[in-house]
Amino acid sequence: MGDPGIPTLTTERLVLRPFEADDLDELVAIHAEESFWWYPRRGAMSAEETGAFLNTMRRRYEEDGFGIEALIERTSGKMIGWAGLAVPHFLPEILPAVEVGWRLSGAYRGRGLATEAGAAAVDFGFTKAGLECIVSLYEPENVASGRVMQRLGFTHRRTTVGPRGEEVAVMELHRGRWEEGRAHG
Repeated sequence: MGDPGIPTLTTERLVLRPFEADDLDELVAIHAEESFWWYPRRGAMSAEETGAFLNTMRRRYEEDGFGIEALIERTSGKMIGWAGLAVPHFLPEILPAVEVGWRLSGAYRGRGLATEAGAAAVDFGFTKAGLECIVSLYEPENVASGRVMQRLGFTHRRTTVGPRGEEVAVMELHRGRWEEGRAHG
């Protein structure tokens, strides 16, 4: 998979940048939203759990060469969630793989921001990181996330069971299909 470096990606409305230790307070507030972690936890994440999450994500940058990033609204500079590429260690049966994922604070959903962030991460994965395939995972009940994946060109690879016993759809996008999609606008 190589080590492409953890990028800072900028889109029209967003900045995806590596997490920093001082992101903890903003992340705790976002992770406290029950809806943020509804899939797969069915509830919020505590401050302690969020601290462990942040430490793990920062460690992944070095260990995996990929990791999800803080998602910042450009106009306000406010953290509104996270997005990016990561190795899905929690689902070892599909490894080796790199996943694109996103989570947004409730007030920022339904505005195309997940698609915008996902597209930027996928573009980086195929153009700079040299990936041949990217996966994305969701619980079929999470229809909105599935729609984002379809808009990005992902197709269903298989359905499996996640670590909490939840049904997980494994979607995939191969470089060739992505290139065709870009060529056709």
